[in-house]
Amino acid sequence: MKRLIVMLMVLVFVGVGVAVAADTVVYEAKQGKVTFNHKAHADKLKDCSKCHQGTPAKIDVTKEGAHKDTCKSCHQQVGGPTKCGDCHKK
Repeated sequence: MKRLIVMLMVLVFVGVGVAVAADTVVYEAKQGKVTFNHKAHADKLKDCSKCHQGTPAKIDVTKEGAHKDTCKSCHQQVGGPTKCGDCHKK
């Protein structure tokens, strides 16, 4: 019985770790790595359609100029960071 409880506890902790890790994504860009926290953005914006249009809901961050079209223009509107080094870390 103790083994079962310990195994369940391990599974819960591992599952929580995976769920938290999935909220943060690191994109490799020419300008440097960008760490994107999806949960923080979703909590602040409260409207998925501000970033996601269509199905499946996906932004092509690899597209040339995507950072200016999507990220920087939104950051200017909502008061987020807009300097290159604020998001791109070498």
